[in-house]
Amino acid sequence: MQPINSQLNTDDCTFENNCAAMLEAIARFRDAEQLPLAAEQAKAERYRQRGWLLPRERLNRLLDPGAPFVELCALAGQRLYDDSDGTGAGGGAICGIGVISGQRCMVRVDNYAVKGGTISPAGMEKALRMQQIALENHLPTVTLAQSGGANLLYATETFAPGGRGFANQARLSAAGIPQITVVHGSATAGGAYQPGLSDYVVMIRGQSGMYLAGPPLLKAATGEIAEEESLGGAEMHCHQAGSGDYLAEDDADAIRVAREIVATLPRPGAEPFEHNWCEPRYPIEELLGVVPADAKTPYDVREIIARIADDSALLDFKPDFDRQTVCGHARIEGAPIGILGNNGPITPEGANKAAQFIQLCQQSGTPLLFLHNTTGFMVGTHVEQRGIIKHGAKMIQAVANASVPKFSIVVGGSYGAGNYAMCGRGFDPRFIFAWPNSRTAVMGAAQAGRVMRIVTEQKMRRSGQLDDDALDKLETDTAAFMQGSSSALACSARLWDDGIIDPRDTRKLLGLLLQICRTAERTHPHKTTFGVARF
Repeated sequence: MQPINSQLNTDDCTFENNCAAMLEAIARFRDAEQLPLAAEQAKAERYRQRGWLLPRERLNRLLDPGAPFVELCALAGQRLYDDSDGTGAGGGAICGIGVISGQRCMVRVDNYAVKGGTISPAGMEKALRMQQIALENHLPTVTLAQSGGANLLYATETFAPGGRGFANQARLSAAGIPQITVVHGSATAGGAYQPGLSDYVVMIRGQSGMYLAGPPLLKAATGEIAEEESLGGAEMHCHQAGSGDYLAEDDADAIRVAREIVATLPRPGAEPFEHNWCEPRYPIEELLGVVPADAKTPYDVREIIARIADDSALLDFKPDFDRQTVCGHARIEGAPIGILGNNGPITPEGANKAAQFIQLCQQSGTPLLFLHNTTGFMVGTHVEQRGIIKHGAKMIQAVANASVPKFSIVVGGSYGAGNYAMCGRGFDPRFIFAWPNSRTAVMGAAQAGRVMRIVTEQKMRRSGQLDDDALDKLETDTAAFMQGSSSALACSARLWDDGIIDPRDTRKLLGLLLQICRTAERTHPHKTTFGVARF
C-alpha cells in the first residue's frame, strides 16, 4: 500500500470556508440535541424532590466511568408529530451501546422528564431498531423503564409495531441474549409486558408498579377498588406474584443491582484488537474542510480515507478501470476493512468494479465501509447502451447479499438508486451514520424542481393553457420542499440513519463499531426454543 499524497491546501480561503460551513452544520445538529436536555434540566428540581434521578443521571450511573458510549438515533422524531419545539427529539428514550461492568450492552433509558417519556411513532420505530441491533450484535439489553407509554394521539400508528416489539423480546430471550429491566415507575397495560418479557426484573420499593390495569381503569372496567401497592406494587410483585426478581430501595440502588446482574453474564470470547497500528498521517480536524460547502464542487474521497485509515494507507482496487467509484483495502485501528467511496456518478464500469470488490471482501470475511457522496447512477444514451441497468443490478445484488458487516457513512449527497447501491437504510447496513452536511433524497432539489416543471409544462401545452408564472412557482416550491426534506436533520428525524455525527468522530466511531461486530461474530449465545417464562 502507498500512503495517499494529499493535495488539500489547508492554508487557502476555500478550506477555511469549508471548515466554517461544516462547523455551522455541526452547530445546528448539536443545538437540536441540546433541546431535550434543556427540557429535562428545567424540571430537575421537581423530580429530585421526589427522590428520582434524572434520565441522564441514571444513564451515567449505569455505565462504566470513562468507557465509550455510542448514542443512537438521538434525533428520532425531532419536530415530527406533536413535537412542535424540538424537545421531543429522541422519541422518548435515550438509547445507545455502552459498557456496563465490563460488558458491552444495548442500553435504553426512558426519558420520563420530557413529555412523560411517551412514545411517538418515531419512538416506536427507534425501539424496534434498537432491538434489531441487539439481536444482530448479540448485545445484552438493559432498560431503565419509566414511560408514559404510547402517545394516544398516534395510537393507531404504534399499536401494530408495538406487538412486534414484544415478539422481538421473546426472540431475543430465545436467542440467548439476556434482557434486564429496571422498573423505575409505573408500567401499565401493554407496558407491563416489557418487563414481564425481560429475563431479569428489578423493582423499587414504594416507587415501581406493574399492572395490566391500574386502579382507575380497574374501577372503570370491573368496579373493583384497589390500592396501587396491593394491585401491582414492587413488594407484591417481588414477594407474591414473582414478576419482579430484585427489590431495590431507590433509583441508585436499582441501578447498582442491574450492574451486578450484568457482571454475572458470560463474557464474549473475542480477543481485543491489537494496538500496534499507526495513526493517520493527517489531522482528524481536517475532515471539517475536506467536503466542499458547495455540493457541486468535486473532491477526491481519498482525502477522507487519508484521515480515517491507519497510516493514511489504501490499497486501491482497479484505480484506472473507473475513477468515479473508489474501492480499496485499508485498516482502521488495526482492523481490516474494505472501503467504497464516490467521486461521481456510478458508471457501468464502476458498478462492475464495486460488485467484484464486494465479492472479494465477502470471500475474505472483510467488513465493508460505504462512504456516500453520489448523485446516483450515470444516465444517458451511452451508458444505457452499455447496460447500466444490468451492471447496476450486479452491484445491488452484491450489496444486498454480502453477509459481512456493512457500515455506511453519508458524507455528502446520497441520491436515487445510488443510495441503494451504496448500502442505504433499505439495504440494512449494520450501522449507518450521517455527517451534518449530508443530504438523502430520490434526486437533487434543483433537479426535482426542473422535472416537475417539464412534466407540468407538457400537460399545459397539450391543453393549450401554458402559464409561465405558475411553472416558475411550481419549480421553485418543489426545489424548496426537496431541499428542506433532504437535510441531515430531516433524514435523521425519519430514522434514515442511526444518528448524525461530527466528522471528526468518524475514525473513532468506526473503530468501535468494528470491535462490536467482531465481538458479535465470536459470541455464541445459549439458545433455547422459547423465551424465559415466569412460573
